[in-house]
Amino acid sequence: MEYNAKTIEKKWQEYWNQNESFEPSEDFTKEKKYILSMFPFPSGRLHMGHVRNYSISDAFARYHRQQGKNVLHPIGFDSFGMPAENAAIKNGSHPKNWTYDNIDYMKNEFYSLGFSFSRKREFATSDELYTKFEQGFIIDMYNKGLLYREKGMLNWCPHDQTVLANEQVVDGCCWRCDTPIVKKEMNQYYFKITAYADELLNDLKKLEGGWPKQVLTMQENWIGKSNGLAFDLHFDEASQAKLSHIFECFDVFTTRPDTIYGVSYTALAPEHEIVSYMIENKLLDADVVAKIETMKNTSSIERQKEKSGVSLGLHVTHPLTGEKIPVWVANFVLMDYGSGAVMAVPAHDERDYDFAKKYDLPVKPVIRPFKTEHDFSKSAFTEVGELINSGEFTGMNSQEAQGKIIAVFEKKGLGKKTTNYKLKDWGVSRQRYWGAPIPFIHCEACGLVMEKKENLPVALPDDVEITGEGNPLEKHPTWKHCKCPECGKDAVRETDTMDTFVESSWYFLRFCASPKNWEKEAFSPEQIKYWMHQKGHEGVDHYIGGIEHAILHLLYARFFTKVFRDLGYIDLDEPFEKLLTQGMVLKDGAKMSKSKGNTVDPDAIIEKYGADTARLFILFAAPPTQELEWNDSAVEGAYKFIKRFFERSANVFTCNEKPEINHADLSKEEKFARKKVYEALKRAEDVYNERYTFNTMIAGVMEAMNALNAQKNADVWTEGYWILSSIMEPVIPHTCHEISEQYFKLNNLAPQETVEEVFVEESISLGVSLNGKKRGEIEVAADADKETIIAAAKENIAKWLEGKEIVKEIFVPKKLVNIVVKG
Repeated sequence: MEYNAKTIEKKWQEYWNQNESFEPSEDFTKEKKYILSMFPFPSGRLHMGHVRNYSISDAFARYHRQQGKNVLHPIGFDSFGMPAENAAIKNGSHPKNWTYDNIDYMKNEFYSLGFSFSRKREFATSDELYTKFEQGFIIDMYNKGLLYREKGMLNWCPHDQTVLANEQVVDGCCWRCDTPIVKKEMNQYYFKITAYADELLNDLKKLEGGWPKQVLTMQENWIGKSNGLAFDLHFDEASQAKLSHIFECFDVFTTRPDTIYGVSYTALAPEHEIVSYMIENKLLDADVVAKIETMKNTSSIERQKEKSGVSLGLHVTHPLTGEKIPVWVANFVLMDYGSGAVMAVPAHDERDYDFAKKYDLPVKPVIRPFKTEHDFSKSAFTEVGELINSGEFTGMNSQEAQGKIIAVFEKKGLGKKTTNYKLKDWGVSRQRYWGAPIPFIHCEACGLVMEKKENLPVALPDDVEITGEGNPLEKHPTWKHCKCPECGKDAVRETDTMDTFVESSWYFLRFCASPKNWEKEAFSPEQIKYWMHQKGHEGVDHYIGGIEHAILHLLYARFFTKVFRDLGYIDLDEPFEKLLTQGMVLKDGAKMSKSKGNTVDPDAIIEKYGADTARLFILFAAPPTQELEWNDSAVEGAYKFIKRFFERSANVFTCNEKPEINHADLSKEEKFARKKVYEALKRAEDVYNERYTFNTMIAGVMEAMNALNAQKNADVWTEGYWILSSIMEPVIPHTCHEISEQYFKLNNLAPQETVEEVFVEESISLGVSLNGKKRGEIEVAADADKETIIAAAKENIAKWLEGKEIVKEIFVPKKLVNIVVKG
C-alpha cells in the first residue's frame, strides 16, 4: 500500500465526526478517565506548543479508550482578555468577532490534527451562558463574604490601562505586555483568597506524587507563610505633635525578634498612610516629596535593586529600651507584605545594612558567631549565634531566644506572636471591555447592590468603541444606566469586568455538565461525582499544561475548588489529581515567538507531511516534561518512519483476531522479532500509565519494526502489526486506523495481552576474554552449567591458548568468561 497522508487523514477525521467517536458515555457504571489540557486563548492560530500539549493529552485519551474506559477529553477556549481588545484597536475589528472567528479557525486546526476532543461539551468562556453561571457564583461568593470592594494602592499597567493582581506582575512588569507597572490608588474588588492560605498550603501534601515538586515548591513560596512577632512602634511626643496627634504609632512584623535590640532605624513604604498624610498636609519639603513620588512610580522589582530613601524627621520609641529611633521612607519596603513598615537591623540583615551604609545610619551588632569573629564594618552577620548587647537575653543562642523575647512582649502587652503570609487577596477588577461584567449595581440610596439572579447574565453591549483609552463600558451612553434591584431608583452598573483568570478557575467543572442539561446547569452533581470521584481518587485524572501557570492559574483553580466546596456546589478539596507540565518548544535554542521570527506553522507541517508526522515528531523528539528543540530533519525522519510503517503492512494478512503462534517452532530471528514486539507493548503500558516518556515507547516500536523486517514469517508480521498499530494508535491515529481497518476490522484497537513465553531465553550470548581482553563470543543454552560454558569458551579461543598455562577461569553468569593465562 502506498502512504497518502492527506487522503487517509481526511477519511478518518470524517469518520470520527460522523460516528461521534469521542463523545463520553453517560453510562456511569464504566470505569472513567478525565483527561484535560489547559485550554487555549483563541489567538488565531495554533503554535507548536499547543500541538505538543494536545498531542500528549490525546495520546492519554486514546489509550484509555482502547482499554475500554469511558473517557472525557474536552476542549474549550479561554476567550475573554486583553489581546482581543488590542486586535480590535489594531485591525478595526470588534473583539467578539475577532474572538469567535479565531475560535472557528482553531477548531478546524484541532480536527485536522486528529485530536479526539468531545464536540458536544465545547464552549468559550465569553459565551453568555458561561457568563450567566459565573455571575451567579460571584453573587454567592459576595454573600459568603469571599468577595469585597475597597480602595487600595493597585498595580496599574499604563500600556493595557488596567489593574493587575500581584500574581500577574512578573519582575515588576505586566505579565502580558512586559510594561513596568506603577502604583495607583482606586477601588477594587477582591477575592478573599487569604482566608484559604493555610488550607492551600497544607493541602499541597495531598498533591505530592501527582504534581511536580517544582510546582508545589513554587506555590508554597508564593503563599509564603512566616511566623514572627507583631508589635507597635509608638511615636515620641514631638513626632505625635508634628502629625497633629492623628497617628500614635504604626505596626511592624518581624521574623527575627532575636535582633530587636539591634534596631537602629525604621522604614515605611512610600505608599504608607502616614507618608500620604504628611504629603497631603505639606509636612515634607518639595524635594523629599518628589523622591517619594519617584519611588511610588517605580516597579517593585526595580525598587529592590538600588536602595534609596528619605528621612521623615520623625522618631519612634524602642519598645524595650525606650531609645529614640528615626523613621525613614525606603523604596525596598512594600505595602504588599506585612503592614508596609519594617524595623531595620543593619547588623543582621543585608538589605538593611546596605541602606544604613548609604545613609550613614548606625549599625548595632546584637549577635556574634559562636567561635569566630565578624567584621561588621564590611557586612551583616545573618547566621545563628550568641546574643550580645541584648539586655537580659545576652548570652543566649539567638534562635532559642526568639520564643523567649516574644513571650516578654506578650507578657508586657507590647506585641504578640503572629503568622504572616506573602499571599494577598486576589484583586479581580479590570478596567476593560472584553471580560465578564461584575454583576453589581451602585445605588445612591442602597449602596452596592447585587443584580438579581433571574436577570443574569449581565451581558456586554456590542455597540462599543474600542480606542485603548479608558474603559469603553464607562463611556457607553446607555449600558451602565439601570434601575436599582432593591429600591427601583435610577442606578449605575459596575463597569469593571473580571480578571480572565476567574473564567479559567472553574472551567474544568463546566465540562462536567451533560449536553442535555447544558442550558440549565453549570455542572451536574451527578457528573461531578462520576468524572471527578472514583476509586478513592478526586479531581481531573490527568491535567496537562505549561509550568508558567504554576502560580497564577493553578493556585486560583485550587482556591475556587475549595470555595465551591464551601458553597455546597461540589464535594472536592483539590481540582487536579495528576499534573504534567510539558516543556517549551524551542527553535534555534529560543522559545518560538513571532517577534523572534522562529515559529513553525503546524498547518504547513500538516500540508507537507500530514498530522500524524507532526504528532509523532512532537512526542518522539523529547520526554514531555523537557524542552523540545525543533529539528526539520527529524520531522522528515518521522514522516519516513510512518511511510515505512504503513507500507510494510503489506506483509500482514487479514484476520479478526491475533494469530496463534507456536513459539517453539520459530527460528531465532522470528523469536527475536516477537520478543521486541512484546517489549514494545510492555513499554507502552508503562509509558501511558506511569512514566509518560513517549519517546522511549516509540523507540521500542522502531526496534520491533527492525526485528520484524529481519524475518519473513507472515504470522509473526501479522501478530506484530496487530500489537504495534494498537500501541501506536494514540500517537499516529489516522495511519493506525487505516491499517487496522484494512487488516483487522479495527478489532485490535483494544487491550493487548502480553505473551510471556517470548521472554524465555533458550540461549544466551557471552563474551570470552583472555587476560581481560575480549577475544570471542559464544552462544550457549540458557540453562547450561558452568563447566559446559567454560569448556565452550576455551574451544572458542583455542588458538589463543596454545602454549599457555591456564591459571584461573572466571565466569560471570549471563555476561562473560575470562580465562587468565601465563607464559
